[in-house]
Amino acid sequence: MPSPKSSSPGPALDRLAERVEERVRAWGVAVETTLETESSVVAFGTRGGEPVVLKVVRREGDEWRSGEVLEAFGGRGIVRVHEHVPGAMLLERLDPGTPLAEMALAGNDDAATEILADVIGRMSSTGSDLRRFTSIEDWGRAFDWYLASGDPQIPRGLVEHGQRVYADLCASQGERRLLHGDLQHYNVVLDSRRGWVAIDPKGAVGEVEYEVGALLRNPGEPEVYAWRETVERRVRCYESRLKLDAGRMIAWGFAQAVLSAIWGVEDGYTLHPDAPPLRLARVIQPML
Repeated sequence: MPSPKSSSPGPALDRLAERVEERVRAWGVAVETTLETESSVVAFGTRGGEPVVLKVVRREGDEWRSGEVLEAFGGRGIVRVHEHVPGAMLLERLDPGTPLAEMALAGNDDAATEILADVIGRMSSTGSDLRRFTSIEDWGRAFDWYLASGDPQIPRGLVEHGQRVYADLCASQGERRLLHGDLQHYNVVLDSRRGWVAIDPKGAVGEVEYEVGALLRNPGEPEVYAWRETVERRVRCYESRLKLDAGRMIAWGFAQAVLSAIWGVEDGYTLHPDAPPLRLARVIQPML
């Protein structure tokens, strides 16, 4: 879900620096380099001679409890977490960390799709208490918010259709488990020891077919993925390798594309009529 914006950037930045320093001291990290992103500060370094990554999230939002989500997965198909508190986590460092998006954008989409299927198959949170995590039903409340907002950027009929499909899918789910929640080509990277590994989970509880929604709207621009043939080819792979329901994957892809556009508005972005998630939604809509 979109992260709330800070209303006082100066003090917020000061506090962020303090939080980073607190975690550096508490977890004994020798920092080598740092990187700032829109959502977090990432410090690369070592602890006890072991390469690690310290990630401190800027503000409460969808990544605030990522450390808890990672702990629940226990390293199965996903980066391992050594330490975590709300808003910060100490992770194993993946090397070289090449994102899977590069493979797909280079024209090897079928190979990338197979890798994503393998990652989904390896990710499990056996034994976790799912009640502590948010649900995909919680995320679906953004449809109500948008329809009540009066914002005109997304056609109301498309939002209402997306909301109906999303609600029907939520009400008829199969077995529920902890999901990554944003599993796509930029959040799967290569490690020389472990192979392809997922990173940056949002964490939500739902059926596995939901996980495919983000995969269908990535990577890059819609010219890469917003084609019926591409959607069908990817869905066939997940159906074959993971025994998932093709119709439900396609329906989740449509509803989540609309939801993704809503999240963009909620985050303050201006959407043009042919924005990537809307373009994908229109491609999938006739397939339902």
